[in-house]
Formats: sequence, structure tokens, C-alpha cells
Amino acid sequence: MAVKTITIDMAAYDLLSRNKRDGQSFSQVIKSHFGPQPTAGRLRERLAGLRVSEPALDAMDRLVRARRLDPARAVRR
Repeated sequence: MAVKTITIDMAAYDLLSRNKRDGQSFSQVIKSHFGPQPTAGRLRERLAGLRVSEPALDAMDRLVRARRLDPARAVRR
């Protein structure tokens, strides 16, 4: 893997290090922030090849119908 050395000021370094988790590199922090962001189009691309069995679809349908019959209620205080 090729690498480049960059110079950043202390304020930028502090921002990077505050966003860095254990075991994560600074490169990973930068890529997670500036890399491709999740979009509906990317989700559609990933789901395009997904195959769901009939029993799974039936189970999802039953859950949706059950929720319509007994909708969740907000907690009253």
C-alpha cells in the first residue's frame, strides 16, 4: 500500500484524534468522514441482488399486518 506524509496543524490533529476509536487508524477516520456516504441509490444497488424466500416474505407481511392492528403508543408521563 502506498502512503503519503501530510502536515496538519495541531487543531486538525486534535479533531482527528478525538474522532479516532481504539484500533482505528487516522486513514480510516478520514475515509469514514470524507468517503462515500450512504444514499438511497447505494442501498438500492446492494439490494438488487438480494433474494428473499417466500416464508421470509410471508413472515414480514404478518409482522406488518400485526403492527397495523396494534400500533405502538407513546409513553405517557
